[in-house]
Amino acid sequence: MIPKIYIQKYGINNLWKYDLPNGWRLVYSLKGNEVEIIAILLEWFSHKGYERRFKY
Repeated sequence: MIPKIYIQKYGINNLWKYDLPNGWRLVYSLKGNEVEIIAILLEWFSHKGYERRFKY
């Protein structure tokens, strides 16, 4: 589920997570067409911050 803040602020319809070292997380979205794909980095968090944002 995509947190409402990302939908309201960025108008995204997809959200991906990348696990970084030491429990950090990077969240990003993809946008594009058949010719180009753009990765939009939204935020990075410590594990605790990630859990707060996604209400785990």
